[in-house]
Amino acid sequence: MKHQVTLSLLSALGIAALAFSATSSYAATGAELAQKNGCMACHGVDKKILGPAFKDIAQKYKGNADAVASLSKKIKDGGSGVWGAIPMPPNGPKVNDADIKTLTEYVLSTH
Repeated sequence: MKHQVTLSLLSALGIAALAFSATSSYAATGAELAQKNGCMACHGVDKKILGPAFKDIAQKYKGNADAVASLSKKIKDGGSGVWGAIPMPPNGPKVNDADIKTLTEYVLSTH
């Protein structure tokens, strides 16, 4: 009886661990998405490269209730003129909306 309870408990823990592992491996963090999608080629977290530093973006939009929607649109559609003459290319064709939202929230969290 004791072995049966132990085996049942271990089986339940194993299934829970597999479920957690499967979901966590699919949900990339904002930092991982920024690396994967080439954002870091033009943006540093705390320094300007070609585009502004993430911290500068976060500071500019701090307190803006529409920041997530506004920045998500810029990431998706691209843009120019806000931070200088170098345009940011659109990322919508290669990055899905959920990942764009995660990237936006990550950038805004770097302040």
